[in-house]
Amino acid sequence: MHTLIVASHPDRGSFTHSAAAHLAEGVSLFPGNSFEIADLAAEGFDPRYTAADIALHLRKAPPPADVAAEQARIDRADALVLVYPVYWWSMPGLLKGWIDRVFANGWAYDDDFETRVVKKLQHLRIHLVAIGGADLRTYARHGYFGAMRTQIDHGIFDYCGAPVVTSELLLPSETGDMSHHLETARNFGRNLFSASRQSEAA
Repeated sequence: MHTLIVASHPDRGSFTHSAAAHLAEGVSLFPGNSFEIADLAAEGFDPRYTAADIALHLRKAPPPADVAAEQARIDRADALVLVYPVYWWSMPGLLKGWIDRVFANGWAYDDDFETRVVKKLQHLRIHLVAIGGADLRTYARHGYFGAMRTQIDHGIFDYCGAPVVTSELLLPSETGDMSHHLETARNFGRNLFSASRQSEAA
């Protein structure tokens, strides 16, 4: 089973990248598993939605080369994991722009603007690992996590038919320590396909 891990943070020394690396390590612990890490900042992905993307949406042009390359990476994967810091109670602009451009009409879904939308990513399992800086009480008091799940889990991935299997929010403890979450990330990676294996064995 192959996993594409998308990390969105400009600092390679960030906790986001550490969590992505530990998650990848967990994935590799099971024989036969493989992974690829897409570092959007280091790779210089352009998140700007341009006239070329509008033409693709309207079915008037093929996908730009960088979009086609990202779609091919996802097509090779059985699971897509997004690891990102919470910026203003959502994902970073770089990651949102990646979704805006890559999850395009004709690939992620079919919309001919006349009949119903056809969801095309039912085969792809989604796992979300958001890293927050506020405490759990803040998220609970203002309903931030629920709002994020509505916007991201339902608004983006359900629209494409891709089931969100995991939606994790990693928050600092009262001491601000995040180190224990690295083991959580490793375990998460190790168990990423456990549900699929159990269903296959049944």
